[in-house]
Amino acid sequence: MEELKSFLNYNIEFGKNIHITVKQLLLVLLVFVAATIVLRIIKKIVVRKLDEDDKLKFNSVFSFSKYFIYIVVVLITFDNMGINVTAIFAASAALLVGVGLALQTFFQDIISGAFILIDKSVHVGDIIELEGKVGRVTEIRLRTTRAVTIDNKVLVIPNHKYLTSTLYNWTENGVLTRESVTVGVAYGSDLQLVKKLLLDVAMNHPKVIKKPEPLVLFTEFADSALNFKLIFTLNNSFEASIPKSDIRFEIDKVFKENNIKIPFPQREVYVNKVNIEEK
Repeated sequence: MEELKSFLNYNIEFGKNIHITVKQLLLVLLVFVAATIVLRIIKKIVVRKLDEDDKLKFNSVFSFSKYFIYIVVVLITFDNMGINVTAIFAASAALLVGVGLALQTFFQDIISGAFILIDKSVHVGDIIELEGKVGRVTEIRLRTTRAVTIDNKVLVIPNHKYLTSTLYNWTENGVLTRESVTVGVAYGSDLQLVKKLLLDVAMNHPKVIKKPEPLVLFTEFADSALNFKLIFTLNNSFEASIPKSDIRFEIDKVFKENNIKIPFPQREVYVNKVNIEEK
């Protein structure tokens, strides 16, 4: 019995002003386990009333918050046991500053991830464009967001990018998006025929939504061409490059069939001959 008491009262020193007994250390571990059990109970109670989408968001935020709660509980336990918590902070101040600077971006990612999950600015399945890269969101984590590009490459995006860069959410207003293809025709072309052919090409493509109807805009009297923009609606903007390519092929085909020229820039160069008399 005396040996057990002696073991429990054994003093472990971490410095001049920081020391803890085995008994106190065991008590801290017991409090840590009790806090874990309480947090699990709270999590089950809260999650039970949420739908699947909100459950994922809550779990992500909760997984980060619980570590902060553990630190607070342990420090409060130390303080109640008479351990000099101030001395612990003073001894580790330099280390904490160094770690804080090293993990600055890490914490920015976590805070940004919490904002994303709470304000629902981005959802799984959304098509986003960030810094010129386009992908479909497959997973939102607390630190990173994963998206898959059209060529099946995975983008791992640090969440702080959402706060420091401009994000385009292509599907924020729904899955339907307005796309366009531009083309120029030669001066002197039958413009009404050009408009009809462009509309026919769009209406006949199986991926183009018929309502709202495609639209043709006469955009510019350019140097070498009369420029038009064909606007149409798709329900899968993630793969928009494929139907847009199909439409360009078809425009080239029907223009050739109807003798409509697609011009290219041309320049005329005049050379003046200068006779130099030799002296």
